[in-house]
Amino acid sequence: MTEETPGFEEKPDVPSGAADDAAEAAAETSSTEEGSAAPAGDANQTGTTDQAAGLTAQLDQVRTALSERTADLQRLQAEYQNYRRRVERDRVAVKEVAVANLLGELLPVLDDIGRAREHGELVGGFKSVAESLETVVAKMGLQQFGKEGEPFDPTVHEALMHSYAPDVTETTCVAILQPGYRIGERTIRPARVAVAEPQPGAASAPKEEKSADEESGGPEEG
Repeated sequence: MTEETPGFEEKPDVPSGAADDAAEAAAETSSTEEGSAAPAGDANQTGTTDQAAGLTAQLDQVRTALSERTADLQRLQAEYQNYRRRVERDRVAVKEVAVANLLGELLPVLDDIGRAREHGELVGGFKSVAESLETVVAKMGLQQFGKEGEPFDPTVHEALMHSYAPDVTETTCVAILQPGYRIGERTIRPARVAVAEPQPGAASAPKEEKSADEESGGPEEG
């Protein structure tokens, strides 16, 4: 009869070759897990790079759109400034035309006032009214021009009478028949004048005398 020792169990014998095979299998499993972990890290890095490239492309698109909108805004602002200047220029031109038309209707009245002043008839209440009217039109920019003795200028003078005079060296206004009026650079009415030109041959005679003196060696001494 065989006696068994209590508390101890018998284990089956494991061949040494089987133990070695188990160790090799465990090592291969660990290597496989490490190999599979490495490609996962590379995939994560590749995804991060692609995401950064996408964000960069979106940023470039936003910058391009911003540049286009800025250029559009600058163009609209320039067009608006040109529009404002054009409107202001037109407004000033319309105002000048309206004032010129109004003052043009008053020129005959101003002519009557001028003739009355020349004849000494500008007296009493008529004088006060006339001076008030002249003050108002002067404030509106009306200027009178045209004086005797000034050179004739066809752009601002209208010659109604023509004559010759020995004491002028060029075409000269010798009489103002009607004064001219302007507003700034705009001529409302040219000055109507009588002009005189030098006598024909008056300029050539001194030249002929001078040439004769030069040929004879100068004037004879007494």
